[in-house]
Amino acid sequence: MSDSLAPNPDSPNDKASLTEWLDYMQQIHVSAIDMGLSRVLPVAEALGVVKSAQDDAYVFTVAGTNGKGSTTAVIAQMCQAAGYKTALYQSPHLSAFNERVRINGEMVSDEILINAFCKVEAARLQCALTLSFFEMTTLAALLIFAEADCDVWVLEVGLGGRLDVVNIIDPDMAVITNIGIDHVDWLGDNVEDIGREKAGILRNDMPLIYGATDMPTSVQQAIDKNQATCYQVGKDFHYREIDAITWQYSNAAVTLQLPRPALSLTNTANALSAVLASSLAVDIAAIEQALQTVKLAGRFDYRELENRHWLFDVAHNEQGVEFLLAQLLPLWQQHVAKQNSDEQTNSAPATIKMLFSMLADKDIDKVVQRLTESGLPISDWFIAEIDYPRAASTEQLQRILSNYVDSAQIHEFKRLSEATDAVINGSQAQDLIVVCGSFHTIGEVLAAFEE
Repeated sequence: MSDSLAPNPDSPNDKASLTEWLDYMQQIHVSAIDMGLSRVLPVAEALGVVKSAQDDAYVFTVAGTNGKGSTTAVIAQMCQAAGYKTALYQSPHLSAFNERVRINGEMVSDEILINAFCKVEAARLQCALTLSFFEMTTLAALLIFAEADCDVWVLEVGLGGRLDVVNIIDPDMAVITNIGIDHVDWLGDNVEDIGREKAGILRNDMPLIYGATDMPTSVQQAIDKNQATCYQVGKDFHYREIDAITWQYSNAAVTLQLPRPALSLTNTANALSAVLASSLAVDIAAIEQALQTVKLAGRFDYRELENRHWLFDVAHNEQGVEFLLAQLLPLWQQHVAKQNSDEQTNSAPATIKMLFSMLADKDIDKVVQRLTESGLPISDWFIAEIDYPRAASTEQLQRILSNYVDSAQIHEFKRLSEATDAVINGSQAQDLIVVCGSFHTIGEVLAAFEE
């Protein structure tokens, strides 16, 4: 570790490529995940990003077990539609690292990222500290937003809340989407411990949007301690689906009938509540425009590729699968109805093909169990190992799947690119291919199409 505290003649500079910088930052710290703010704060202060955010921008910070990506995307789209210069930070990415750092919906360039990495590296060395990849890249994003003088910052927490790098910024508005069991090695194995970590984003006398009907005691204690004003779904705001294109949102002040977005209504309602409870001027026209245009790759992401119907959804834990199934079941009914109306007389009945892989530290068994018990006609599973250090092996995936489905339904491949080719060749035009299990799964499958 000590070697990384001194300037390294082999370290990147402003002439290096983005790939070279990303590779370098993955190697300079002892571990990929190292929670805590003691090393990050001095570097952030040297860069000036904490002061910039507090003084110059309205900040939304979004934590939660699932739905953070969709929630932050909707908030950012609404603020942008209202005319605010809006910064959006999300993680992880699917295809290109630049997806994590956006201003007014556009990914920032390699050049802007590299310039920020150079400044973060200089501040790190000045402070004689080591930082993880996530810490380095998050600080770079915050610096980019500050230098771009953005009006609104929408920040997605990477892991937990209290000790996440994003939490060096004092938010004006906090959102906790929900609390489930995930990342037990870092956050705890029960909702009280996990809730305490996520509620660490709260500050004194600030609003909180809480997007689940059940609230751990630890979260309520944090609300009371900070004298925060909490708006909770099912209590302070409500939403319901009207039809396939319309939904209704209501709180104590308004009732709105709105166009249905391409993302989860649960997450959309949380995002809308945050915008309405903020001090920002966002009118109904901006809200409607945002709902009609917002999208997020890999979150209930329907596409038609290679003459096949595809649905991409991260769904990397039990709660994520529940979100997926809540939307997939009605989509499947519509899909079957459409196939039947097309009168494909010589076609076999439509089925679902699963293209699936997960990380080894996730609860694979519960995810598989919920998917197999959903009642959906899943005829085949195509599995391969993710190209990532924490990936579950193909053998592990096969072993768990074999507890729930016949071995003849499981098709193993060395790489997800090979599994992608196989599921195309092993399906019919009327089938639906569902890709899920991890951000990395979706990223590698989409990369296979690009290749």
